[in-house]
Amino acid sequence: MSQKNTTTKATAIQDGTKAVFGKKNYMILAVGVAIMAVGYLLMLGGRAENPAVFNPAELYSSTRITVAPILILVGVAVNFYAILAKNK
Repeated sequence: MSQKNTTTKATAIQDGTKAVFGKKNYMILAVGVAIMAVGYLLMLGGRAENPAVFNPAELYSSTRITVAPILILVGVAVNFYAILAKNK
């Protein structure tokens, strides 16, 4: 059996149709989810030194306001690409 036949059979579902997503799609999707998770963790930030005192520099830092949302949008774009990428 050739390599092409084994990979086709490996991605086939029981009724004989091909799977919608391949291994490449799932790997790209995992990378997109990881990028989004990093963005959400950066948006979460850290703990305040004194919870009774409001520090606007911690809340409105460039990491929380700019970097984290950009990472989340990049993760969404990567996931969108993973869904639309053709399975070979």
